[in-house]
Amino acid sequence: MKIAYISSYHPRQCGIATFTHDIFSAISFNDTSPRIEQHIFALTDEGEKYEYPDEVVFSIEQQEEDDYIKAAEYINTNAYDVCMLEHEYGIFGGKSGAFVLSLLDHLHIPLIVNLHTVLETPTVDERSILMRIAHRASKIVVMSQFAIELLSRVYKITETKTLCIPHGVPQFVVKHRDAKNQLDLADRKVIMTFGFIGRSKGIDVAIRALPAVVNKFPEVLYLVVGKTHPNILKQAGEEYRESLEALVVELNLQNNVRFVNSFVDITDLSLYLSACDIYITPYVNEAQITSGTLSFAVGAGAAVLSTPYWHAKEMLAEGRGVLFDFNDSENLAAIIVELFSNADKLNGIRGKAHEYGQELSWQKLGVRYLDLFEKVVLRETEKSAQNSITELIQELPEFDLMHIKRLTNHVGILQHARYATPNYHHGYCLDDNCRAMLLTLMAYETEPSEELCELMSIYLSYVHYMQMDNGKFRNFMSFANAFLDAEGTEDSFGRTIWSLGYLLKTAPLPDFYQIGKELFFNAVPHFRSLKSVRAVAYTMLGVVCYLEYQPNDKDILDELCTMAHYIANEYRQNSTENWRWFEKIISYDNALLPLSMLKAGKILKDDSLIEVGMKSFGFLDQLLFDKHYLSIIGNTNWYVKDSGKSKFGQQPIEVSTVVLLYHQVYEMTLEEKYLTRMVQSFQWFLGRNELNLSLYDSETKGCCDGLESHGLNRNQGAESTICFWISYLDVKRVLTTLI
Repeated sequence: MKIAYISSYHPRQCGIATFTHDIFSAISFNDTSPRIEQHIFALTDEGEKYEYPDEVVFSIEQQEEDDYIKAAEYINTNAYDVCMLEHEYGIFGGKSGAFVLSLLDHLHIPLIVNLHTVLETPTVDERSILMRIAHRASKIVVMSQFAIELLSRVYKITETKTLCIPHGVPQFVVKHRDAKNQLDLADRKVIMTFGFIGRSKGIDVAIRALPAVVNKFPEVLYLVVGKTHPNILKQAGEEYRESLEALVVELNLQNNVRFVNSFVDITDLSLYLSACDIYITPYVNEAQITSGTLSFAVGAGAAVLSTPYWHAKEMLAEGRGVLFDFNDSENLAAIIVELFSNADKLNGIRGKAHEYGQELSWQKLGVRYLDLFEKVVLRETEKSAQNSITELIQELPEFDLMHIKRLTNHVGILQHARYATPNYHHGYCLDDNCRAMLLTLMAYETEPSEELCELMSIYLSYVHYMQMDNGKFRNFMSFANAFLDAEGTEDSFGRTIWSLGYLLKTAPLPDFYQIGKELFFNAVPHFRSLKSVRAVAYTMLGVVCYLEYQPNDKDILDELCTMAHYIANEYRQNSTENWRWFEKIISYDNALLPLSMLKAGKILKDDSLIEVGMKSFGFLDQLLFDKHYLSIIGNTNWYVKDSGKSKFGQQPIEVSTVVLLYHQVYEMTLEEKYLTRMVQSFQWFLGRNELNLSLYDSETKGCCDGLESHGLNRNQGAESTICFWISYLDVKRVLTTLI
């Protein structure tokens, strides 16, 4: 079996680097045959260079996203069987460590994830990233039972996917008295804290407890072993350590506190831990799910005193240690004095810790990890391609129009939201009500319900109210129900015809059909006056839907033919060998144009239209997938011919028609790569995008409004959410037919 580890690694001075080295060594120790091959893919922090050992075969520069993708490709092409990801937000690049998702998106082998941090109150990005990692993982390993409960409650990750394997500890071979002698501490009562130093560690709390202890036991020595955390060092220098040193002088403890300002190796660390009588973890808040220092101290058989953070409450239960309140130096001092005054009680705690620590040895845990690797690999190899499609469907979120209903009242659907709260200031628009009607019609085809009919009726009523006597439509209306424009845009006209055409094809009730027919045919006289190619394309989609229901309507066939050749002529005037497009700019809802040409060409049986559709599709396809994921044209400056395309300002409206376009091309060619790209396009909503962040909000059932250079636009308006659910329904319908 060939194992790839994604982690920081020695000689980088990092707790996770040490952890990964210990797993690597434990697996090697337990492998009694040459069947195991292990390699490290090491995260290298920005601006640093390390002389890595031979097991490191790939270095991933923290802030270089391409390195993550290249690492995945290396793993895929070099016959690895399983990948272990050591996850901690801070060691990966991108916002909240999002770059690691690029690696996972391209990884083709089973994944096991070791979570070193599980936050109870994550940011939106942190929660989204962890949920995506969990979604990709075959198994998630945590180091405490409380972490499993957190994953279930906060991140909705099922307990069947999680496994608790405690933090391992080394073998402590030097006896307590011998260790003291080697360190020339035989005549001292030794208290210790080790690890990276920072304010969150609460070392000042422990120092403030010492005067009362020293007053009774002047031989006490508090060892603070460890360097300032590298990130803190970059930002604030040695400010905290210097404040601790000043505190020691202020309290006259120079003889009782010793700082060992170095990142000690495992041999020296084992010696220090074996020598200590009492170990303290005085962390200042409870949100610590794993503490390697705590595990090491228990493994060494020290009497551990700790504030009641999550891991400590679990680890020190049943008399294996003593808890004291956060920032309570007085209580800590009383506990230390009591233990040094009562040798039997002190030794009793040490004995229970030592007994428990025997089960934490890396030699024993190495067996558990090796067994986990083998089970995951076996299970994954037994899966069939058919199961993969089934699983893909199961991994889709449940269809839920909660946010659509939140934005809808008796008048129609509101345009915008402030985050997920309806924003009354901007009122309603025809565009969104037509999109909402299209969505409810598509949903009704899959699973009819009275609720969908009720929503459909609201949106159809809005369309009816906005049509003027001449057959055109207004677009905008205030929340106070006042018209805001004399006449709507051509695009809003075209979108309306698209939804009305779909209604005429699929109307669930006769009265819906009758009013839809009136609205549709009242607007027909304006079809040929449209100039915007997108307005014409939207209208063509509606006409195609109508003709799929009434294929012999010659007058409407003529309208479709005229519109299709109008767009084809625009293509011929603007396209060149290297620019196969309908305009000199690629702007918004671009997939709509080749989609309308392909659909019109099919129903008109006109190969020239299909040729235009396929050529423009091929050009757009290259632009959309010039990376390993869908990267749509942003609206910052769009993509003007002979200029660069905008990276940000990516909006969901683009993606919904991209999904529909790949569906159409797959249906016409039956080439599997287009089915794959259809699914990949939908995954843009779920985080396979420029920022590796999910736009879909599983809590609100809404969709964020776009990708910006600063992150997500977290407003969840009608357009974005409707486009998400339209894409969802189309993808699910296609995948369901493949089972």
